[in-house]
Amino acid sequence: MKSHLAKNLCALLNSYSEVFFLRGWQLGTVVLGVTLLSPNVAGAGFVAVVAAHVFARFLQMDRTFLDSGFYTYNPLLVGLSIGYLFELTPLTVFFAVVAGVSAFVLTHMLYSIFSYYLKLPILSLPFVLVSSTAYLAASTYTNLYVTGLYPHPLAAWEAQVPAWIGGFFQSLGAIFFMPYVAAGIIFAAALFLASRIAFGLAVAGYYTGTLTLAWMGGSYPQAFADFNSFNFILIAMALGGVFLVPSMKSYAMALVAVVASTMLVSSAEAFWALYSVPVFALPFNLVTLTFLYVLGLVEFPMVAQGPAGTPEQILDEYVANKQRYPGSLNTLALPFSGRWSVWQGFDGQWTHQGPWRYAYDFVITDDAGETHAEEGASLGDYYAFGKPVLSPVRGRVVRVVADVPDNPIGATDRERNWGNLVLIYDDRGFFVELSHFAEHSIVVEPGQWVERGAKLGLCGNSGYSPQPHLHVQVQLTDDIGGATVPFSFVSYRMDQEFHANDVPSEGRLVEPLFPDKGLEARMGFVLDETFTYDVSRGKGSVDRVTLTVRMAPDGTFYLDSGKAHLYFGTFEDTFFFYRLKDTDPVLQAMFLALPRMPLAYRRGMEWTDQVPMGLVTRGITQAACNLLRSIHHSFGSVRVSLKFVDATTIEGLVSARLPGTERRTKVVLHPHRGFQSVEVGDVTLQLVTEE
Repeated sequence: MKSHLAKNLCALLNSYSEVFFLRGWQLGTVVLGVTLLSPNVAGAGFVAVVAAHVFARFLQMDRTFLDSGFYTYNPLLVGLSIGYLFELTPLTVFFAVVAGVSAFVLTHMLYSIFSYYLKLPILSLPFVLVSSTAYLAASTYTNLYVTGLYPHPLAAWEAQVPAWIGGFFQSLGAIFFMPYVAAGIIFAAALFLASRIAFGLAVAGYYTGTLTLAWMGGSYPQAFADFNSFNFILIAMALGGVFLVPSMKSYAMALVAVVASTMLVSSAEAFWALYSVPVFALPFNLVTLTFLYVLGLVEFPMVAQGPAGTPEQILDEYVANKQRYPGSLNTLALPFSGRWSVWQGFDGQWTHQGPWRYAYDFVITDDAGETHAEEGASLGDYYAFGKPVLSPVRGRVVRVVADVPDNPIGATDRERNWGNLVLIYDDRGFFVELSHFAEHSIVVEPGQWVERGAKLGLCGNSGYSPQPHLHVQVQLTDDIGGATVPFSFVSYRMDQEFHANDVPSEGRLVEPLFPDKGLEARMGFVLDETFTYDVSRGKGSVDRVTLTVRMAPDGTFYLDSGKAHLYFGTFEDTFFFYRLKDTDPVLQAMFLALPRMPLAYRRGMEWTDQVPMGLVTRGITQAACNLLRSIHHSFGSVRVSLKFVDATTIEGLVSARLPGTERRTKVVLHPHRGFQSVEVGDVTLQLVTEE
């Protein structure tokens, strides 16, 4: 475990890396080291960020949030801006402390407002506001100006660097108030090592914006000499790979925003020059926030969700999660028991059109695919007729229609389209309508509470129904036959394949699965529970590792190896490993071997999953694959195929065409809790049994 001093140091270093929208003490160390090229800048920045940390601890702020660096990178920037203007003196230190604490308080306040009301990040807006205020106030502080102002000479060799090259490095350095070619070169190298996508966006953003300014202003030397072009770098990185998932659309959006920002950069420079105040990152903040707000309004599909990381990590998790979780948050269980067939699904060819496009119809078929026995002339010939209909959700019954007669086969009731029905309100904020019950078969009443799986009535042929079937739809109002919204079914088997949360295909056989208490107990990890494994790799040595069950501040659980966190949970009767934070081969093996598992056993039942590419590749191969994936997201999918061999053994295959990989997996469940053993390729984890 890290010492208290090491944790505090990492938290401070994370503040430096956060300015590049990245996290990690390694990058933060490089940034801090580069700022030491100007001791005044480095000292004031460090003083401001330490002051913010101390004040946060005084307020008893949770360390988990503070350690990320998110709340303290704005105080850091404020301190750097003060150190760029004034030499480090006792008065400057005091000024940096006051400004750093002010930036921290403003960060906390704006984050609460922006995240709750606008659903937007705060970026470096607190820094812009506090630094602008500090510069304006400093103009009246005569003592600061007399004792603090100092020159910023450039090294002689930097003047020899071509303007179109040196301008980029100077602008990159200017992000940390280090507008020097040497600083920019080091920043560029560190950024490239941390994220090739971020580096590429920085280059593309800078030259797109600068060349636009040169074209409009008519002076290329003047455009390349403008340090405020760092705004173009930040805009491109933010929109191209941090707040939007890296893709061709995101790249195009970022460059459009850069071009749009050129006018704001020029106008801001002209206005703030009247007060001798730099433009800072105001154009970056205004343009990025405006674009993000509009993209949110139009529900742009490439908006990134979840924890921040490098653009590569954001891309990897987005692609994997999009394939892993195809269903909706409006989840239903199948409203019957046994095997039924999907007669009509979303956008069905008959009646599921327009406002009623999101609906499902189910029938029962025999081995020949017929829905009836004999000639099918009477209602009793149909396999679905009279079968129990079960509640697909837990909620309160709000409407019941039970007295519509069943139609003879081939006839329909056009006046009472929905026939006999039950409308249930789910506390998650939607209504579920089930239609075409048999006459007088409904056994629930309005106002009655029903649990998932409770009997509602019997399948019939009432309403607009040419043959006995069950109709299901989700809507946002309590009107009978209201406009429908998307939904999905959870924990079911389609033919022989398990689906955790999806919509089945028309013509396929589906069967609901009900949780097995034994499997639920095995995967019901308890807080602070520990598991010790012997880890072997091929014929190599055996290591021993202990995993502990922990809980994150947001209530999610994870396995902690001391090196990384593997987050897990149960959703709708399926156990999931959700994501891996940091790197650990032991937790990586667990994730690969069993990314998900149904909590219902059927011998021979199969299922598939997709996992992040970062679990199977590293280095240059991963970097190349990520660049290709940002162009087209289908590149580099990692598929995991799994199968119940028996009630305690799951075997699988991890495969990916790009990069080429194939690994056999095997998991043996412990009789009581967790995993007895895990095998992935030549890596084996064996539970150590206490004697």
